[in-house]
Amino acid sequence: MFTLQATDGSARAGVLHLRHGTTRTPVFMPVGTQATVKGLTPDQLLDLDLDIILGNTFHLGLRPGGEVLSALGGVHTFAHWPRNVLTDSGGFQMVSLLRLATVSEAGVHFQSPVDGSQVLLTPELSIQLQNQIGADIIMALDDVVPTTASNVERFREAAARTVRWLDRCIGAHARPSEQLLFAIVQGGLSPELRRYCLRELVARELPGYAIGGLAGGEEKDKFWQVVQLCTRELPHDKPRYCMGVGYPEDLLVCVALGVDMFDCVYPARTARFGSALVDAEAPGMLKIKSAAMFKDSRPIEPQCPCECCRHYSRAYLHVLVNRDPAVVGHLLTVHNISYLTRFMRGAREAIFKNTFADYVHKWFARRYPSGAYPNWVCDALACCGIRLT
Repeated sequence: MFTLQATDGSARAGVLHLRHGTTRTPVFMPVGTQATVKGLTPDQLLDLDLDIILGNTFHLGLRPGGEVLSALGGVHTFAHWPRNVLTDSGGFQMVSLLRLATVSEAGVHFQSPVDGSQVLLTPELSIQLQNQIGADIIMALDDVVPTTASNVERFREAAARTVRWLDRCIGAHARPSEQLLFAIVQGGLSPELRRYCLRELVARELPGYAIGGLAGGEEKDKFWQVVQLCTRELPHDKPRYCMGVGYPEDLLVCVALGVDMFDCVYPARTARFGSALVDAEAPGMLKIKSAAMFKDSRPIEPQCPCECCRHYSRAYLHVLVNRDPAVVGHLLTVHNISYLTRFMRGAREAIFKNTFADYVHKWFARRYPSGAYPNWVCDALACCGIRLT
């Protein structure tokens, strides 16, 4: 379960006690859609000292399938990953695969991207698959509507259906003593609907709660206000997971608002486009294709302990990026995940030391040396008692 170990303002540091070890929070979870972070081996993930990775039930359920994974000993044995795994329910595919999906009270009707067959993902099937996959944390199937949608009634329907589907997920969960079931708060950008969904979900007294339906292109001012609303009303002694968030600015603001867990494809996807996350050089992104890299003998970040920074120069990566971009994408993925892991560990350490505000000030000063901080960041942090200007 979850132990809250320290607070600094609204920021929290804790630990999740799971079947495959402890997970230190705040934590960023790299996305390993089909039981692997794209381009990396399990040994490399262990070298980065990750406590937990994320897998996707929809994709794992299609291939290799829940029965196959169960017969092979579950996802940990299958993927040779000895630490914790969280599986998403498949609900996000309602957004990402919407042209191939329809939603009804029964569940989500998908056209399989594997063979074109029709698939009905019900709450019961989502939980059955996650039970078979064997993740340490599993997510209830929710009705996801992009926050950029304009149909108010659809948001209302989705919030209510998310609650009804949660009850079906709870009823279907066959391994509650082994796998923690998290519910997902929906409601779009409406405070009324978010509060309704929060009340109903918290009443079920689950092991943890996620804030869903964000990071989909909504205005940042609205994004952080929804996060704040949810963290203020979620239980103090349960983990809080903001789904799909991975930009460093967003992570730090959400930690300040009281979020414990995050996931995103951002570090790996950014790496595949030839970009490295860095602290020391504004605006926080190093473009390896840039001509300035051609004679640069430095590693991406001298203080970074990752495999990429220990062994390779910017110049080497620059030359290689046009000859073998897959190798560069691999190495930069290692670095970018290392960056976000260290970033969260630094925030955690600052919370324990009661110096979190100082950590935030220093990081944003490095990222924006001119002092031109985004207004939404200043407003969000001011609500946490941290003033950048």
